[in-house]
Amino acid sequence: MAEPYGESPLAARAEALADAAAPGALRLSEVAFTAQVSLRVDPKSPAAERIGTALGAMLPNQAGQVARTERVLVAWLGPDEWLLVGPEGSAGQLQATLTDALGEEHGAVVDVSAHRTIIEVSGPKAPELLAKGCALDLHRRSFGPDQCAQTLLARAGVLLLCREADPPHYWIFVRASFARYLADWLCDAAAEHHRTRSTGALT
Repeated sequence: MAEPYGESPLAARAEALADAAAPGALRLSEVAFTAQVSLRVDPKSPAAERIGTALGAMLPNQAGQVARTERVLVAWLGPDEWLLVGPEGSAGQLQATLTDALGEEHGAVVDVSAHRTIIEVSGPKAPELLAKGCALDLHRRSFGPDQCAQTLLARAGVLLLCREADPPHYWIFVRASFARYLADWLCDAAAEHHRTRSTGALT
């Protein structure tokens, strides 16, 4: 039997994202096919503690916090909701781990891997690029590493996550249906930095 084949939402924009880069200043790419699992559970319940123990990192309990282990990233989405992100192909194992730890307690574990893709934006000019379409204060003192926020970027609803501050490194989680629109917007917004670098290289 032939193996099923899937194409990432931004496969057709891979070259455009790469071309929008400004060497040493800005890089854009898709992080495709990550495992993404939604978790709903009472943060004060024994199940939440068991889940944290099973993951190797307790569930973040403050708005916008992100916890990380070697293989899993846990982003706070609400008082009783988290998004867990792991390597490609790990959704089933992640679901099983969460479901076993949840036990008979009230909660929900849902594979949402197909709902969103990730656009990675990094480099010294990354905050400046994102600020063109996002109202968040992206200064590292306000939005630093291991912080996330659900916000609008170029009028598209996204989950913006800061992975590193120096140099700036962001993941943008966007619904598959809006991914190409947002990729095109980012490429267009990045053109200014690309031209600036190109001009500087010639002077």
